[in-house]
Amino acid sequence: MDRIGAASERHAGAMDAQYALQRHVYDITRKYYLLGRDRLIRDLAAPAGGSVLEIGVGTGRNLALVARQYPQARLFGLDISAEMLKSAQRNILHAGAQSRTLLERADAARFDPQALFGEPGFDRVYISYSLSMIPQWEAALAQALSVVEPGGSLHIVDFGQQERLPSWFRAALQGWLGRFHVTPREPLFAVAHGLAATYGADLSCRALYRGYAWSLTIRR
Repeated sequence: MDRIGAASERHAGAMDAQYALQRHVYDITRKYYLLGRDRLIRDLAAPAGGSVLEIGVGTGRNLALVARQYPQARLFGLDISAEMLKSAQRNILHAGAQSRTLLERADAARFDPQALFGEPGFDRVYISYSLSMIPQWEAALAQALSVVEPGGSLHIVDFGQQERLPSWFRAALQGWLGRFHVTPREPLFAVAHGLAATYGADLSCRALYRGYAWSLTIRR
C-alpha cells in the first residue's frame, strides 16, 4: 500500500537512491554511533497485547528487537523509503514476527493511522534517529504525538548538539553527518515542550553521552 503524496515523492526518491545499496550494510556500519537505541527499546515497556509503532522504521533492526523483547505486542512500522522497507520485511521475518507486524510506506509528517494500519492510535510510538533526516521534522513530531493513545507514550532518540563534547568533535561529526543529509535538531527539546503543553502531557528530556544524543519521552 502506498500512502505518499506528490509533495513527498522527491524526498522519497532521494532516500531510495541513498539507501538502495546502503541498506545492505546499514546495520553493521551504524551500530557503533547510533547510540541510545537499545535503551529506548527497554524504556518502551510495551503492554501485553499493546500496539507499538515505529516511525522511520528503516531496516527494521529496532522493530525486530522490539518483537523479541515484547513477544505479545502488535507491531507497526512506516518509512518513506521503499528500499529500506525491503530490509525491514526481511528483518521482521527473521525475528519470526511477521504474523503480528504491518509495514507500510508513508510520509512521517502526514499519515492516517486508520487508513494505513486499521488502527486509530497506538500505545507506544517511537522515532529513532529519523527526525534528523526528515525535512518537515516538526510536523513529523506533532503527527507522532497525535497518534499516541491516551495513557500511551512517545519516545525519541536522535543526535544531540554534543554540548559537552570538544568543539572539534562536534564540527567533525556534523560535517560528516551532513554528507548523509542528517541534521541534528537543535530546537528539539523546545518544540517537544510546546507539543507536550498543548496535549497536557508529561515531558522528560535528557542528554546522553555528554550530549552526543538526546532522548525524550512524552506521556499522554
